[in-house]
Amino acid sequence: MYFDRLDIVEAYYLFFVNFHEGQWSERYRRMCKMLRYFKPGPLFSKRSLSWNAKAIYNNLVQRERSEQCPAR
Repeated sequence: MYFDRLDIVEAYYLFFVNFHEGQWSERYRRMCKMLRYFKPGPLFSKRSLSWNAKAIYNNLVQRERSEQCPAR
């Protein structure tokens, strides 16, 4: 599978939007920093991601959820 930079940036940006812990969190800071070079349109959502970007995003979400509820 080939991931280009746009796939990675879009996936991480959407992940930070959906999973930051508040305005003073590290993820929120990184999300704001990304806006210096990434300008998503008003209709930007998971539906607008490429197939590769969705795979990256889903991997990030899965990792986040597994860290919140570790298996016993």
